[in-house]
Amino acid sequence: MAGEQAKFLTGNLFRHVSVMSLTASVGLMAIFFVDFVDMFFIAMLGKSELAAAVGYAGAILFFTTSFGIGMAISAGALVARALGKGDAEAAKTKATNALIYGTIFGAFFAAAVWANLSALVALLGASGDTADLAVHYLAIIVPTLPLLMIGMVGGAILRAHGDARRAMFATIYGGAVNAVLDPILIFGLDLELTGAALASVVARVVIAATSLLPLLRHYGGLKIPGILALLRDLPPVLAIAIPAILTQLATPIGQAYVTRAMADYGEAAVSGMAIIGRLTPLAFGTIFALSGAVGPIIGQNYGAGHTDRVRGAFKAGLIFTAGVVVFVATLLFIFRGPIADLFTADGITRELVFLFCGPLALMFFFNGMLFVSNAAFNNLGHPFYSTVMNWGRHTIGTVPFVLLGSAWLGAPGVLIGQAIGGLIFGLLAFRVAGRVMGKTTTTAPQETFQRQARLLQLFNLRR
Repeated sequence: MAGEQAKFLTGNLFRHVSVMSLTASVGLMAIFFVDFVDMFFIAMLGKSELAAAVGYAGAILFFTTSFGIGMAISAGALVARALGKGDAEAAKTKATNALIYGTIFGAFFAAAVWANLSALVALLGASGDTADLAVHYLAIIVPTLPLLMIGMVGGAILRAHGDARRAMFATIYGGAVNAVLDPILIFGLDLELTGAALASVVARVVIAATSLLPLLRHYGGLKIPGILALLRDLPPVLAIAIPAILTQLATPIGQAYVTRAMADYGEAAVSGMAIIGRLTPLAFGTIFALSGAVGPIIGQNYGAGHTDRVRGAFKAGLIFTAGVVVFVATLLFIFRGPIADLFTADGITRELVFLFCGPLALMFFFNGMLFVSNAAFNNLGHPFYSTVMNWGRHTIGTVPFVLLGSAWLGAPGVLIGQAIGGLIFGLLAFRVAGRVMGKTTTTAPQETFQRQARLLQLFNLRR
């Protein structure tokens, strides 16, 4: 009887995790689709230096986007807290202030990146015409980071209101606009790389507008902020945003190192990695969305004292990850030829695409294991573990393995080394998450909440 109940519980949790992940992944994949479309049309031009330039630029754009994700996490958390208390006016104020801070910080961050584009591109290993093209492409897109911040923060606020559908459609509209404009600007007006950049700029305008409009029409709009309210909300914004940004920045920094290592093998190798970089989030967008989907389920059950369901949700997340990875990896393997042909890939570029669409796609399971474990850390009162695991995976879990793989196997070894590091840290995170969940049977949720409240008080979060 107990076994049947356990199976029933696991089945319900698996369905819950699946529905939440699949729904969340639609909007997320729409953002990734924008980059994929850019890469597809640029590859059609048949110029390896253009594809390589997009690859170098992608590493830097990934860095700026990760900054925006951290700010969005902060905004969503603060607005959700106010709504949870039933204070609609406070929620409106915090939404306004979060948007203002997101825009201001985004502008400063964009200015710092824009002023150092040449140095950043050179740091990644680009040189000559390829470096110039990458800088040109970035010089058009980077100044629009505040618009992307508005879109991401606005989407987080909508999700805090429970309106995941409108948040999702904001990114879908942006992706659709980009897909329509790319061929017109790249081929129709013969703007090539400039056209791809301009299409991305317009897509960001659309995402920002379609994220803000629902807030104005359906959720009471925004509130003209007072200076005291702005200053009062700065500590809580930073208290959540800084660790979130630090956690998010680990991934693009690790990817930047991999790009630099691949640059030693020429533009064709960087082009192959650029294709993989655009294909990965599109193929595994559901896994990327999994952390945000399984986290609240773990947190809600922990808060209710259902420790058996905490473990059940964690297990369901891993089962879901395994199913998605096997399914997607199988499709990638079957269609690896057409995928390579889609980007007119040959030589080392094609070899790298085939490598990803084979064994390396299966290795993504361990990345998913890390995502699920991080969700457990964040929702069981140990967010620092998540930061440590992310940085560990993208530093000591990347650099030595990429160096060894590159020395032994050349360009393919760069990707193989990166995947092996992911395997090790996925297993390590799984082991630590098991211990953390083991402590939930002896530590009452109230004790964790009290400990968090004391930490918040140190940041002057409590009024």
